[in-house]
Formats: sequence, C-alpha cells, structure tokens
Amino acid sequence: MTRVAAIDCGTNSVRLLIADIEADTLTDVERRMEIVRLGQGVDKTGRLAPEALERTFGAMRGYAKLIDQHGASAVRVVATSATRDAANRQDFVDGVREIFGVEPEVITGAEEAELSFTGATRDLVRLSPETGLPTPDGTRPPYLVVDIGGGSTEFVLGSTHVEAALSVDIGCVRLTERHLRDAGAPPPAEVLEAVVADIDEALDRVAQEVAVERALTLVGLAGSVTTVAGIALDLPGYDPDKIHHSRIAVNQVREVSERLLAMTHDERAAIPVMHPGRVDVIGAGALILDRIMERFGFTDVVVSEHDILDGIAWSVSKP
Repeated sequence: MTRVAAIDCGTNSVRLLIADIEADTLTDVERRMEIVRLGQGVDKTGRLAPEALERTFGAMRGYAKLIDQHGASAVRVVATSATRDAANRQDFVDGVREIFGVEPEVITGAEEAELSFTGATRDLVRLSPETGLPTPDGTRPPYLVVDIGGGSTEFVLGSTHVEAALSVDIGCVRLTERHLRDAGAPPPAEVLEAVVADIDEALDRVAQEVAVERALTLVGLAGSVTTVAGIALDLPGYDPDKIHHSRIAVNQVREVSERLLAMTHDERAAIPVMHPGRVDVIGAGALILDRIMERFGFTDVVVSEHDILDGIAWSVSKP
C-alpha cells in the first residue's frame, strides 16, 4: 500500500486528495476542495492577480498540514488552465515550492486530458461486465470524458486509454467573466446568444479533431457537472455518493441550465447543493454541458466524482 497526496490547482478551485493505493484500489483518506478563483481576471489581463495567488497559497498551507499529519510518502502538485495562460506563472511556481517542497507541474492540455481520463474511467473499466461487478446501467466504451473546468474544457475519447483529446478555452469562470459579469440578475437574450456562440465555436473545433461520434457513453466531470446532477436529482444537500455514477438525461440538463440562467444570484445561492463559490459561475458551466449534449446527440451523461485529482493520485503511485 502507498499513501499519496495529489493537489489539483485549477482556475476556480484548489483540491486535495490524500489516498491509499493498493493494486487496483484507491481509498480516500482526505478529499478537500476550496474555491480560490485563481483565474480571476486572467482572460482579460493575462496575469494571476496578487489577491488570487494569496487565496490559493492560504488554502495550500492548510493542505500541507494535512499531508504532514497523514504521512503521505509522495506529493504531486498539478496546475492547469489559468496558470498555463498567465505571464507571471513563476510567482505561482515559487509559492507552491515553498509550501510543499516540490515543484508544481504546469501541465499541458494533453496531459490534463490523460489524467482526467484515468481518474474518470478507471472505475468504469474495472467494473466491467467481465468482473461481475455492477456498472451504471448501459455504460459502455468508448467513453467521451468531458471535464468542464473554470478556464477550459477537456474532451477525451477512449476505452482503456486516451485515443484522442482536445482542450478548448471555454470554462465556467472564463465565460462568466467574458459575458455574464452581472451575476445578480438573469442575462438578456443577446448576452446568452454571445455565450452560446463562444461555446459552439469551440465545439466546432472538437468536432473536427475528436471522433465524438464513436463514443457510446458521455462521462461528465468537475463541479459544474456534479452540481447540475445534484440539482437534477433534487438532493437536500450535496451528496457525492448519490451523485457519483448517476445518469442525468439531456432534458434534465436543459431544464436545470435554463432554470439557473433565469435565476438571480440569491436564488442560485439558496439551492441546497450549491457551493457558495459556484453561485456566480454555475450558469455558464451548465450551459456548456447543455450545448455539448445537444451538439453531439448524447441522451444522457454519466456523472463522475472521480476526475483529474484521482488521475494525479494514480500517477504518483506508479513506480
């Protein structure tokens, strides 16, 4: 058994997984998430804001204490879209090295896709019909894994390994800052049309570079997708066990997306499964999922609580 620590620093959140890995089994010891909005303003300025860096480092200092307490033998810190885009990313690298004693890896979109695919599908591959273990009804490869982040969305196609992948610059934070800056009221029709145009332009690239039509199962990852699932399931509070491997129909995704975009900030904040840090960006995230399903003809999405964070942990456990 190996105890490892994985840190995923994205555009909107920084997350920690401390896990015990033995053979083909990953067991959570600690799983934490804090909304730090590292990507605040990056789309406009091209730089990480000092206050965003300090929020991120504050969360990471708490994570470093947990890692010490639990005695993880290896640590990997991965940073994604916002840090890739930032001119001052060395400030981030220096701060992380000081906190964890390891160099953070500012990974490419292709590397992000590989880790997301591993984290999302390892359970589905292991829980195959040949093992006699249950899988979500009708789940069959090839999978299209879609990781909707704050700054980018990754599309990964494969069965047991990545066959094609693409990262496009549409994410819930990026689109909110670009179009939906007034989070207090529902956006007018022309603003929504601009958001949809941005999403659809990115999906045109996906259609050209990834053979989406081969996928038999859509697997959705990250906070926008899991929050939409929690709303569709009408949960009284966020429950990862109920959300993991749930199947949400396309009409449910459309209904939730339309509801969220028609709500005020306070109405979204009152939804029982809503994390406070997602209130102002969830509308854009839900709309991205809605457009993906509409464009590529998926009737439902299998929602996974396992994602790039789990993929990072698996990667650390390799000899």
